Amino acid sequence: MEAKKFIRVMVWELPVRLFHWLNVLAIIVLCITGFLIANPPALLSNAEATNLHSFGIVRFIHFVAAYIFLFIMIMRIYWSFVGNQFASWRAFWPFSKKNWNNFWHVVKIDVMLLNEDHPNVKDISVGHNSVATLSYLVMFFIALIQIFTGFALYADTSGWWFPKLFSWVIPLFGGDFMVRTIHHIAMWTFILFSLVHVYLVFYHDWLEGRGEVSSMFGGFKFVREDRIKHHEDIPEESKK
Repeated sequence: MEAKKFIRVMVWELPVRLFHWLNVLAIIVLCITGFLIANPPALLSNAEATNLHSFGIVRFIHFVAAYIFLFIMIMRIYWSFVGNQFASWRAFWPFSKKNWNNFWHVVKIDVMLLNEDHPNVKDISVGHNSVATLSYLVMFFIALIQIFTGFALYADTSGWWFPKLFSWVIPLFGGDFMVRTIHHIAMWTFILFSLVHVYLVFYHDWLEGRGEVSSMFGGFKFVREDRIKHHEDIPEESKK
């Protein structure tokens, strides 16, 4: 069997890794507190009702996590203009022949588990593959739905001007019930996406052995030398 030489390449910069893990934490907190807000548990206590603020604390944590989620999203958009080519908005642009070719390659190999008669090293993605970038674009729009519906529901009880910018959303959809339903469905979309995302990351880490999991901690992936030769756009400073 032919031995293949791998080179360490800095793919995920520190800000991207920070945004990723803060986002993970924010989504987990939002989901847990969201379930509690949607279906508050009965709390049995002999304390005065005016001294019980459990539900208020849950709502406060939910709103703080929502602001963190929004801030991370804004910063990630900013970094798509100043970060490296793997974080750039160009990497998420789906309307190119190269991306569509890679899309069908990923569907064939990763989804349908078919073999290639003549493997092409250029089909191996260094950053996100085309299926991943398309799914991230979809999740970006789902995140916008969450932000608009979430802050719209928060607007009536908020004294700050920012949530009130979204107060038009509730009349647009005909009332609180529909907005809450959309917000709830979008949350389940995040949960299902996260499950598939975690599975695929571990799947690729096991199948390819290129440091898929560890790259989101240290930033480095292991890329075949012949793959780099076919794509000389990887900066020398990224190779270690």
